[in-house]
Amino acid sequence: MSSNTGLKKVEIRLKWDPSPLKQPPHHLDIVAATYAADAPYGRPVYVVHYDSRSPDGTINMSRHSTTGQGFGYVEAMTVELDRLAPSFARVVVGVVIHQNTGPKTFGDLTGTGVLVLDGYTELLKDDLTRLAGSCACVVAEFTKNPSGTWEFRPSLAGSDSEPAEFMREMGAAPQP
Repeated sequence: MSSNTGLKKVEIRLKWDPSPLKQPPHHLDIVAATYAADAPYGRPVYVVHYDSRSPDGTINMSRHSTTGQGFGYVEAMTVELDRLAPSFARVVVGVVIHQNTGPKTFGDLTGTGVLVLDGYTELLKDDLTRLAGSCACVVAEFTKNPSGTWEFRPSLAGSDSEPAEFMREMGAAPQP
C-alpha cells in the first residue's frame, strides 16, 4: 500500500471453533459502523451486520456463519473505502458474540481469530485471547485524513455490552 494512495478496499475475516457436541452453537458476527465527517464520534450513520448491507453497497458480508463450522475464516466483510460517499470520515469495525443461548465471552470460545487485509497485506491478525472477559470488541478503525485518503488504525478494545448496545456505542470518542 502506498502512503499517498491510502486504503481502497479492505476485508475483515473472522473465525472461531464450533461449540462442543450437544451444546448450543456459538454465533459471532462482524459489524461495521459508519460515521459522518461532521460527527465522527457521534451516532453512526448506519451499521452493517449479517442481515444488512450498506445502502450504497460499499460494505457487504461476503461470508457468514452462525456456528463457526468450516475451514479457516468462516465469516468475511468487505469495506470499499474508496467508494464511500465523501461525507463519511470514519468506519469502525467490531465483533460481537450473540448472547441468545446464555452469556458468552471470548474466553469461553476456542480457535478465535480476526484478520484485516488490504489486498494480500495483513493489517491486523489477532486471536482475541487478550479480550477473554469481553463479549464484543472493536478490532479496527478506518479514518479519512485531511488529504482524503483512508488510513487504518488497529483498535483492539473489549466491551461487555449486548450486541445491539455495542453497535450503538462502538464508535464513541476515546476516553482519556
